[in-house]
Amino acid sequence: MAFRVCVIGCGSLSTSAHGPALRRYAQRHEGVSLAACCDLDRAKAEAYRSAFGFARCDVDFREMLARERPDAVCLMAPVDRTCELSCAVLGMGFPLLMEKPPGLNRAECVAMIAAAEKAGVPNQVAFNRRYAPLVRELKARLEGTVQPADIQNIRYDFFRINRRDADFATTAIHGIDTVRFLAGAPYRRVQFRYQEFPALGPTVANLFMDCEMASGATAQISFCPVTGVIIERATVSLFDHTFFLNIPIWRAFDSPGRLQHLVRGELVADVDGGALDGAGEMYIASGFYGENASFLDDLRAGRRPTGDIRSGLQSVEIADAIRQRRSAYEA
Repeated sequence: MAFRVCVIGCGSLSTSAHGPALRRYAQRHEGVSLAACCDLDRAKAEAYRSAFGFARCDVDFREMLARERPDAVCLMAPVDRTCELSCAVLGMGFPLLMEKPPGLNRAECVAMIAAAEKAGVPNQVAFNRRYAPLVRELKARLEGTVQPADIQNIRYDFFRINRRDADFATTAIHGIDTVRFLAGAPYRRVQFRYQEFPALGPTVANLFMDCEMASGATAQISFCPVTGVIIERATVSLFDHTFFLNIPIWRAFDSPGRLQHLVRGELVADVDGGALDGAGEMYIASGFYGENASFLDDLRAGRRPTGDIRSGLQSVEIADAIRQRRSAYEA
């Protein structure tokens, strides 16, 4: 039976990550067709159609969806339009994968949850770190050997080069969500500290989070947007066990990435990201293929995706606390 996919948004992220991921998925799964793609810029939509093998392209997403009646829709829109467009697609009754964040604040996220629940439509948020192969490997090792309460501490370093974003919170949400994912537990409370750099711009700052998770674990997250390197590194500590994870995000300094597991000082596992399937492709190593494949696999099997909008609500709340320069967050 044919399974039809449509894309809304043919910009740079969609072109570099989601388009290649969907093309690979369609090539590997019989019966999956890339029906149509849409962008307000017709030239972008046509280039996307040609590059990734979509049958048609459009400039009006409502007309596209009404005509194609797809089995799945992937939305890659500017963050300030994600809520509006997500609610529209969900309201039309189409299963939806949307780029993060699922709303800029709690009100937007709750509106999206309400739209999905009213329509009874499966949905998933594209938090790609949850689906990066090395992150999944660490998560599997943690779930296979320990309970969330056994995790003592997580440290996460999130460094960038010359990022002077007016709103870095929409990027920082990745680190916030990944720590929650690895901990297997929500945040209980967070203390924030800001090291401002007004000479570099009115919103440029290092952001530090001191966290307590509901499981009892603690976490420290450092967001440093104007350093000399692009890295995302996690250290997970348990009794007698430590995991070091270097995530190969966007072909960063640590690419192709590495996961190491030590027990009482002895290295018992050393997973080279370069040895994993597809490691040479950024969109695979960074988790973009995994998130699209997980969503489409779940829909084709009749399962509800696990990484739905509700699963991202707390990450949205904490990112918004950073946006507002709050000193603390409590669940």
